[in-house]
Amino acid sequence: MYGPPLSAHAKKIMLLGSGELGKEIVIEAQRLGVETIAVDRYPDAPAMQVAHRSHVIDMVDPEALKTLILSEKPDSIVPEIEAIATSALVELEQQGFHVVPTANAARLTMDREGIRRLAAENLGIPTAKYAFANTLAEFRQAVQTIGLPCVVKPLMSSSGKGQSICKSLDDADKAWEYAMTAARVKNARVIVEELIRFESEITVLTVRSVSGTLFCPPIGHLQKDGDYIESWQPHFINEDQLHEAHDICRKVTDALGGYGVFGVELFVAQDKVYFSEVSPRPHDTGLVTLISQNLSEFALHVRAILGFPIPEIKLLTPGASHSVKAAAASPTYQISGIETALSIPNTQVRIFGKPDATIGRRMAVTLSGAETTEMARQQATKAASCLKLETF
Repeated sequence: MYGPPLSAHAKKIMLLGSGELGKEIVIEAQRLGVETIAVDRYPDAPAMQVAHRSHVIDMVDPEALKTLILSEKPDSIVPEIEAIATSALVELEQQGFHVVPTANAARLTMDREGIRRLAAENLGIPTAKYAFANTLAEFRQAVQTIGLPCVVKPLMSSSGKGQSICKSLDDADKAWEYAMTAARVKNARVIVEELIRFESEITVLTVRSVSGTLFCPPIGHLQKDGDYIESWQPHFINEDQLHEAHDICRKVTDALGGYGVFGVELFVAQDKVYFSEVSPRPHDTGLVTLISQNLSEFALHVRAILGFPIPEIKLLTPGASHSVKAAAASPTYQISGIETALSIPNTQVRIFGKPDATIGRRMAVTLSGAETTEMARQQATKAASCLKLETF
């Protein structure tokens, strides 16, 4: 029970990170009469444009973060990105604040070392072979230990920032430098992973709620340089693989605890299913659920956060999403071709409204439903090709 937004008895959710995923979370929260507060490191972020109010702070500064949260006193603190001072969230949770799903989950999943050791060493879940390095010399040794080619990732980053594939020892210096300079959070430590030969890479959106643990149909996705380009749902895997996937998802999310949506990334190989990563929040590949499911990942996340029951998750139509990225950097831009994209049957467009363009920044997404996932992918890709971002 709670009152209307901006009243003394309002239910308040504070979003830490206000990108395109946060924007959809805010919209779903407001549909249920929740007061929303959007926070990010830059002004006019997408979620800020639809929230009741917003704040711009350095979210990796623990004192700045604690000061804001103690001032606003939200009922729930909802991290939307990894680059947050999670030590402050742990401290605030101990004082009685509700961190979604838990402060420990936010801390562990921000740090690839923490989540990898939890999965592989504590839970015994199959993962790629891995090693960690703090220096260039240690990195070169790790590359030789894991073998070539291998995947190189900064410990604290997301959306492929700083990630690369090292194909030879000659690439090692370049891969190290990229990891050091392109990560979202500067930390001179990397993880070197075995390059798994997999049949497919999937996301299983896992929902922990008062209704128990629920799973969305598997989402297939295509990535480039560690960042999502397109996704589709359902992605076919056989019953044994689906059972393995659900078992991994349940073990990982049970260990992290709390309520909410978890985006669990998995590699599906011929011999087994491997755990890759987990995000304790809606996942970018899950944007497809805006058109494919009876409840999108954002609606599921908000319901779980608020402690509301969740009905059976149903696939309404095979669906696909395709991202639209900026090819150039500019403080001003325009997007054309929206009407052409929307003329494609059963297709929707989401323009994120980001205040400026940077090279490779995700600016929009197209969503299509069709009789088959392949048809949906073709439509979403065609729609994305219609959208032209012009900088000036």
